[in-house]
Amino acid sequence: MKASASTMRKRILFAFIAFLCVFAALFGRLFYIQIIDGEGLRAKAAEQWYRDLPLKATRGKILDRNGEVLADSKDVFTLYARPNAVKDKSAAATEISEALSLSYDGVLEKLSSAVGEVTVMRKIEADAAYALRKKNIAGLYYTLDTQRNYPFGANLSQILGFTNIDNVGQSGLESYYDKYLTGVDGFAYTSTDIAGREIEGGTTKYVPGIPGCDITLSIDANIQSFAESAVTAAATEFNSKSASMIVMDATTGGILAMAKNPAFDLNDPPRNDLDLLNELSRNTMIVDMYEPGSTFKIFTTAAAVEAGVVGDGDTFFCAGSRTVDGQRIRCWRSKGHGSQHLADGVKNSCNCVFMDLASRLGTNRFYDALDKFGLGKKTGVDFSGESGGMLMKRSSVKPVDLARIGFGQAVAVTPLQLITGVCSVVNGGTLYKPYLVSSVDSYDGVNLATRLPEPVGKTVSEATSKKMREYLVGVVANGGGSKAGVAGYAIGGKTGTAQKYANGAIAQGKYISSFIGFAPADNPKYVVLMIVDEPQGYMYYGSLVAAPYAGGVFQKIFDYVGLAPTAAPETEYTFMPDVVGMSVEEATALLEKMGLSVETVDDGTVISQTPVPSTRIAVNDTVLIRGNFPIVE
Repeated sequence: MKASASTMRKRILFAFIAFLCVFAALFGRLFYIQIIDGEGLRAKAAEQWYRDLPLKATRGKILDRNGEVLADSKDVFTLYARPNAVKDKSAAATEISEALSLSYDGVLEKLSSAVGEVTVMRKIEADAAYALRKKNIAGLYYTLDTQRNYPFGANLSQILGFTNIDNVGQSGLESYYDKYLTGVDGFAYTSTDIAGREIEGGTTKYVPGIPGCDITLSIDANIQSFAESAVTAAATEFNSKSASMIVMDATTGGILAMAKNPAFDLNDPPRNDLDLLNELSRNTMIVDMYEPGSTFKIFTTAAAVEAGVVGDGDTFFCAGSRTVDGQRIRCWRSKGHGSQHLADGVKNSCNCVFMDLASRLGTNRFYDALDKFGLGKKTGVDFSGESGGMLMKRSSVKPVDLARIGFGQAVAVTPLQLITGVCSVVNGGTLYKPYLVSSVDSYDGVNLATRLPEPVGKTVSEATSKKMREYLVGVVANGGGSKAGVAGYAIGGKTGTAQKYANGAIAQGKYISSFIGFAPADNPKYVVLMIVDEPQGYMYYGSLVAAPYAGGVFQKIFDYVGLAPTAAPETEYTFMPDVVGMSVEEATALLEKMGLSVETVDDGTVISQTPVPSTRIAVNDTVLIRGNFPIVE
């Protein structure tokens, strides 16, 4: 029975609709494949048609303030192999192991691997890579890589830090500014067959990397070299645990130098001894705190002068100790300094004077001043792991604690906190945020960021700052800081000798010797902090251990920047008498009468002296005498 015309039309319509549906489905699928998923499929195809090798981007340079390169990258190569493309694996392993000083068995194992591609060796020196490449060994591929290079070796080792084998920053500024220094890697694409073998006559496409940014430091490489020489010489002379130095620009907060000994060559860090590496790379000047001793007296004096609780005409009497809360607190000079004005108290570094100043201020006023100086909190320097120092809780401070804080005990600071605060005392009263990096620039020279001096707050008035400069110049001209003096120049400063503690008690024979000074005295630009940790022997006073090295750095800075002397050198000399056999008290009186500053170790009869008798010595210089009778605490 034949279908009616109406039925036929319905069948045709249904078939047409079905065809349209199939066509639409096919069109939709093709649209999805070509347009929506096309990029992903093309990428999958490229993975089969090409093998890609990474091209490491060049890491940005680290430069000093004058453009001197402190860290850059040198070209090295990475060797890859596609095992299925290596025709004679044994012969290839022999050639590679001999050329690169590798284990034959280890290389052969890699060449026999079933994976598509293996890394044979990274960080190959250019000469070795070129020599091996000339052998035209099938299945070997080379990509350009970079390796960090530090032209100054051990200089700035705790500040610059280092990278790992992948050029990722691991410590120091290399780590802190890693996201700026790191570039964007490129790739090399090579045509291969389905087995991963390079196609003869195939093409290689290159996608170049983008180099990282360069960063410019506030560090001056020349001043850094002066500091490096000083800490190395001091650590050697006194066989100390460590020696460190910071040089800061008092007008900006920029760190001009930061050196520590012991150090390590950044081009060859001791990676096989992680404990040693961590110890040597630790920047104690920023991350560790210590009890500063007499250098802290700068803050006590400035706070007292600013608060108006003391004047030049005030007198203080030192009998060798003060009794506070029933506790006897001894001055460093056991027989005392007698009656003295404030300027003399600062010059003599008399503990009794600073106990009195702290008492006059009171806890709240003193702590308010210390807060302004930035003590007890982080400075915000651009470096990881900074410590904020340590101050006792205000409510817990007793009169005896306040007295000890006045002369630098019962308080802990970082070296960076100390020098940053002292800069504010002598520069007119402005506390600046310290910094190490002054600018960041892209690889093509475009400046991305520039750091300007950042004032944090006002610590003292211009008048107080001027008065403090006068007091501290007297310390170098006529007091314990004389060995930091440079003939023809006015330098101000303060020495410090602090006992160390272990398990809550004084560690006998362990001291931190320090000196902090500034120049030029009338308009300070350079502030130098020198610290020697645990100098060995009896020469542990900051005046004898740290001050001379700070003075040497000042002299080099003056010569380097061409700073002319303010006056013709008028040094008066005398000769060191023989005081061995005298009582310490008699010897001290004789030496002070000759215009010398005297540091003493113990009481009783003098058994040794520095310098030796008949040595020509400048008037106002500092000498050391040692008695045979230990001073009882």
